[in-house]
Amino acid sequence: QVQLVESGGGLVQAGGSLRLSCAASGRTFRRYAMGWFRQAPGKEREVVAALNWNGGGTTYGDSVKGRFTISRDNAKNTVYLQMTGLRPEDTAVYYCTQFRGATYGGDSGAYWGQGTQVTVSS
Repeated sequence: QVQLVESGGGLVQAGGSLRLSCAASGRTFRRYAMGWFRQAPGKEREVVAALNWNGGGTTYGDSVKGRFTISRDNAKNTVYLQMTGLRPEDTAVYYCTQFRGATYGGDSGAYWGQGTQVTVSS
């Protein structure tokens, strides 16, 4: 059974930084694309960033390009999201996801973490 456990969320002032981590277990981590989505109150879940099994093919949502960086460490079965230049509109629950295949093709994730709250104050 796949388990994804996020950590690193919290409260930060606008302009600040946070790094989210997601530890995965249950499937051979290095074989699958990984990603981060977020959902703000009253809004639909949206893709934040995704990357392929080997760390390539990084994709970012338009609103976070140039500010967020996704990466993975296959030896540690962990994916990261480094967030800089945070804005109040980045406030949301951030979810880690593991995709069905090795590459990200715009699909929704197959497995999801429980989410971690990120709150950015103005």
